[in-house]
Amino acid sequence: MKQVIQSLKSGVIDVVDVPLPIASSNMLRVRSSVSLISAGTERMMIDFGRGNWVQKARQQPDKVRMVLEKARTDGPLATLQSVRNKLDQPLAPGYCNVGVIDAVGRGASGFAVGDRVASNGKHAEYVVVPVNLCARIPDNVSDEDAAFTVVGAIALQGIRLADVQLGSAVAVMGLGLIGLLTVQLLQAQGCRVIGFDFDPAKIALAERFGAQGVQLGEGVDPVAAAMAFSRDRGIDAVLITAATDSNDPVHHAAQMSRKRGRVILVGVAGLELSRADFFEKELTFQVSCSYGPGRYDPRYEEAGIDYPVGFVRWTEQRNFEAVLDMMAAGKLDLAALRSHQFAIGDAPAAYDVIGGSEPSLGVLLAYPAAETSSGDAAAVPDRRIVLDHRPVRDDVTINMVGAGNYAAAVLLPAFAKAGAGMGVIASNGGLTAATQARKFGFSAVSTDIADVMADPMATAIVIATRHDSHAALTIDALAQGKHVFVEKPLGLTGEEIEQVQAAHQASPGAMLMVGFNRRFAPSVVSAKRLLERNAGPSSFIYTVNAGAIPAEHWTQDRDIGGGRIIGEVCHFVDLLRFLAGAAIVRHEIVRMEAATADTVVITLAFADGSLGTIQYLANGHRGFPKERIEIFSAGKVMQIDNFRRINGFGVAGSGKLPALRQDKGQTACAQAFVDAIRTGAPSPIPAEELFEVARVCVALTQAA
Repeated sequence: MKQVIQSLKSGVIDVVDVPLPIASSNMLRVRSSVSLISAGTERMMIDFGRGNWVQKARQQPDKVRMVLEKARTDGPLATLQSVRNKLDQPLAPGYCNVGVIDAVGRGASGFAVGDRVASNGKHAEYVVVPVNLCARIPDNVSDEDAAFTVVGAIALQGIRLADVQLGSAVAVMGLGLIGLLTVQLLQAQGCRVIGFDFDPAKIALAERFGAQGVQLGEGVDPVAAAMAFSRDRGIDAVLITAATDSNDPVHHAAQMSRKRGRVILVGVAGLELSRADFFEKELTFQVSCSYGPGRYDPRYEEAGIDYPVGFVRWTEQRNFEAVLDMMAAGKLDLAALRSHQFAIGDAPAAYDVIGGSEPSLGVLLAYPAAETSSGDAAAVPDRRIVLDHRPVRDDVTINMVGAGNYAAAVLLPAFAKAGAGMGVIASNGGLTAATQARKFGFSAVSTDIADVMADPMATAIVIATRHDSHAALTIDALAQGKHVFVEKPLGLTGEEIEQVQAAHQASPGAMLMVGFNRRFAPSVVSAKRLLERNAGPSSFIYTVNAGAIPAEHWTQDRDIGGGRIIGEVCHFVDLLRFLAGAAIVRHEIVRMEAATADTVVITLAFADGSLGTIQYLANGHRGFPKERIEIFSAGKVMQIDNFRRINGFGVAGSGKLPALRQDKGQTACAQAFVDAIRTGAPSPIPAEELFEVARVCVALTQAA
């Protein structure tokens, strides 16, 4: 199927072939009929992409600070590669989609195949969208009109926050697509509206919709015009729907407001607020978040858990429905807002319009009809796209499940460097997998996991999905007789670990390896070699400046990510297990009170008498190195500083060895796995150690 993508590196718009996505839990798959390009948001992304490095940095100063801090801790080369990887990931634009449901995911209730819906889907022939971000379209509303549902909901949410009433005097600053929809919705609510813009054509449209228009320019005083409009009482509410980095909209909004008025930022504007402007009038300033309550809440959007209507009357889905009801009642003139329409294959030309000087408002993309001209059903796209036929089987060919950031930035380059053949790569949505397939030379891209597992050409399966799927996918791959490289963690529960171990024992010829790459870091290998010369137990202090992650992040969800101990601390438990070279016989954990299990101190006792302490801290500063390992053994001390250098004290031939590039062992880890398959050697990490570490981390999580 066809999908629009944008390069963040160059801003170039392209239309690419991707496999048909699957409707996962709480999701709906929609066959698109039309989608609307949001001229404001999407033009901003085009401008960002077309900018050079300096211009990109100026647009995102917060990200620049993060990059500089990363360079100080991880080194300039690793940081540069990280930035390049981010810019290499294409953006899938679009959030105003109309189409017909053709598949319903498990748990997605309230909709059926054949329903015509508006959603926040991308610009693609088929989209997969959360059930709570869809709304059924009334029969008397056309697809072309329904495409304005989501931008209408953005306007409506701003109006709800403004808390206006019949007769309220309201100013709308910026008369683009959302601004003009705001004008119409306010008029329908019985408000008196004054609109401001530099474009005379947009002023004319606002006046056509019943507002008083003020064309901004030299010599025009927007505050004076607003005061006259409000009969010198001041404006009740100002909605800023402009897209600018100027502070003028907020400044003028405050000056024209009445005492205790409201200023709502729906668009983008400079935010250098004047205290005097807001203090004397006791003004309320609020930023409107997208379509309404529920936005960016994973429980609402991903888990499909609706908010009780008695407590949250207007969620984003119910805002969609309200806008569609207004369309059905004939309250919105949307034909006046449509300026262009292009076929999906001509999407680059459509973006040239919104990014150029030609006047435009609502630019639509149209998709192939569900039926052919003869009345037959149109073909459904394949879930597998063949990119290259391999005439000769590689000695080691990997198939990959998952194509997220870590897979793209770390795993795939590592396996490519190890000389593995690239077979089939799969992801639920298809786009990320298709991008990496073309970059790394995979023979095919798919959204069918069974296709990946059963592929007879595959020697090994690499699993890099969300944590909750690791155990099941590992079991499936082992049952197919494949070698398995699974990113940590191996499983989320003791039961899952037992099931994986049973599957591994039932497949004696299949190698199992978890991506515990730190074992293979050059600094760790050197430390291990020095430790082996010493007699007696050792002591380890592992300090991890982990940084805070919001409680609502998926990694913190025990059912999806397993929490940070299972999901990340397993790395550090494994590394100390490797350095000690002995089984863990006792473990304890102490968690900081009034916190999630983010800030903990873990103590490990090993069978040889060694002791290890892991200080996993989420309350530090980003400028401090993320990881530091101190090893005390036989009168000597070694310190591994963030995998960039190793410092030795009392260790012959060791000193401070600076390095530009941080090396956590990812490439060597992949190489060891591939080499073991080629030579028939045992797994680079003994299976019993994998299961031991997994069980310890599950127990630590339960005790935290």
